[in-house]
Amino acid sequence: MNAKTTEELRHELKAATNIEDYLRSNQKNLVRYNLPEYLRSLLSCKKLRKADVVRGSLLSRAYVYQIFSGEKSPSRNTLLALAFGLRLSDEETQVLLKASKNPELYARDERDAIILFALQKGKTIFEANTLLFEHHFHILGIPSE
Repeated sequence: MNAKTTEELRHELKAATNIEDYLRSNQKNLVRYNLPEYLRSLLSCKKLRKADVVRGSLLSRAYVYQIFSGEKSPSRNTLLALAFGLRLSDEETQVLLKASKNPELYARDERDAIILFALQKGKTIFEANTLLFEHHFHILGIPSE
């Protein structure tokens, strides 16, 4: 069975007369994990270590470990830095933002467009930060929280 799109799920939900039937028939398409679980699953899928994420995100080791353990709730900017550390695609980054209840990257927003471009082109956080800096935007990685 192929995964259903969000639009397909919305359509089915609107047509549903019973929530239990909807939940039962779409169990494999619904997200039921918290952010630390999702981050750990990404780490496993990408065959990375937390140390790789630390290096690729420009975040401190302690802070990354606290996020992965659920001790800290990261901001949207911190999640974007983690996306670079996890070597996520733009689509995977959008899912990460949605899973954490943060707004997705918006192509009409200049800063978000730069970040989307960097993700789509497989750039590192250093390259993304250079683009952000050149356009006078806050860089990613070094937490300001």
